[in-house]
Amino acid sequence: MTETNMKEMFSRQTIARRVEELAEQLNADYAGREVVFVCILKGAAIFIADLVRQLKFDVRIEFMKVASYEGTASTGKIDFSLDIGSDISGKDVVIVEDIIDTGNTLSFLSNHLAAKNPASVKICVLLDNPTRRGEECLSPDYTAFVIPNQFVVGYGLDYNGKYRHLPFIATLMR
Repeated sequence: MTETNMKEMFSRQTIARRVEELAEQLNADYAGREVVFVCILKGAAIFIADLVRQLKFDVRIEFMKVASYEGTASTGKIDFSLDIGSDISGKDVVIVEDIIDTGNTLSFLSNHLAAKNPASVKICVLLDNPTRRGEECLSPDYTAFVIPNQFVVGYGLDYNGKYRHLPFIATLMR
């Protein structure tokens, strides 16, 4: 697939503006506290890097790696391959993810981290695709963009490992 098979959804400037607004909201909500941000690899790496550089409180960053997609479809199975490496007991935790779709992965991660006795667990996502999620599933606490049910790439999101490097978010025409 080439970039001609893509249609830009959010420009670099639009993303930067929205990430700045999320940082302002987080700065207000967590002023004076230490927060552990848990980046879900690989998709959220670019998003978290831009986000945390704008925060004005103490931040620790941890990483988890899970996968539930193959190509453009969810497998329905969660492949959990990397857990956080530090104690989060009594700490505020914010999970940073590239996209919430069915909500299965983030439900799994939220429950997994909640079992480690943090003070709180919140979810911050770049993209929210609520059309495939049931009403009983969790919703993110912080969302940059709500999108329709389309497969997207760029700004960390990929198709079989490609297109993460793009500075914009685009729909991938199949």
